[in-house]
Amino acid sequence: MNTTAPQIILGTMGFGTQVGTDESFAILDAFVAGGGVWLDTANCYSFWADPSGVGGASERVIGAWLRARPGARDAVRIATKVRQNPLVAHSWPQSAEGLSADAVRTGFDGSLGRLGVDHVDMLWAHAEDREVPLEETVGAFGELVAKGTALRVGAANHAAWRVERARSLAQEQGVEPWTALQLRHSLVQPRPLTPLAEGGHRLLTADDLDLAQARGLTVWSYSSLLWGSYVRADKPLPQTYDHPGNARVLSVLGDVADEVSASRNQVVLAWLMRQGIDPIVGVSRVEQIEQALAARRVQLGDEHMERFAQAR
Repeated sequence: MNTTAPQIILGTMGFGTQVGTDESFAILDAFVAGGGVWLDTANCYSFWADPSGVGGASERVIGAWLRARPGARDAVRIATKVRQNPLVAHSWPQSAEGLSADAVRTGFDGSLGRLGVDHVDMLWAHAEDREVPLEETVGAFGELVAKGTALRVGAANHAAWRVERARSLAQEQGVEPWTALQLRHSLVQPRPLTPLAEGGHRLLTADDLDLAQARGLTVWSYSSLLWGSYVRADKPLPQTYDHPGNARVLSVLGDVADEVSASRNQVVLAWLMRQGIDPIVGVSRVEQIEQALAARRVQLGDEHMERFAQAR
């Protein structure tokens, strides 16, 4: 895996839809003031919550914030994604843009326009598109890096073997390969082989970690805090997480949180970062991002990590 120090990444999925512009600006300001760097968005955020039926709201809010804050572009790194934005309003996944070369170029051009920037620091393939030859997608992403409009490229919600194949194809084509993975991961895990309620999510696996370790890839995790379920009684874990292993893990989590004088959320984030994983945190209030950033000060020792491992 990548050897740089793990970071808390600000997820901006709800900006402009579930989170209003003023509150989004305040969160972004607090994130930067607290030493945060990476912003994670996507061209499709959040079409399901937008009356328009298409994405772009999150990127537009970030773009407006950048224009309103001189020097902000130098203070942050921006990651966005292409693949899932509906081409026809209220028609998903039927009209999702896909990962053809034309779709990648068109989708990404739209992102640059909404963000008001000439490049992003990371461009993700948001999900697989097995209707398009992988060679074509790899070439399109490599072309954007060669142009300087995307500094790095990565794969979200892709099987490890597909990422490895894509990296081999990039080498054959002489273009920049995917150097980062983004997958769903948290301290508790759903029952094996049970489907997730959220369409398009792919869980982090041992194969993904093996690939990252072998190739020096960065790993980002999303849904890291499971929508507040670790700390909010009104946000119970989904039914698929109801099994004895998680009950034991949650008991250890409570004990460790007390021992290190941190919240359960902060311990979960520290547990991820201790493994070299960069957790994405989506918030709707300033105090939530401030609390998340404080997880960087939580020190988990080998003994804590072993207790979590044994509880599974």
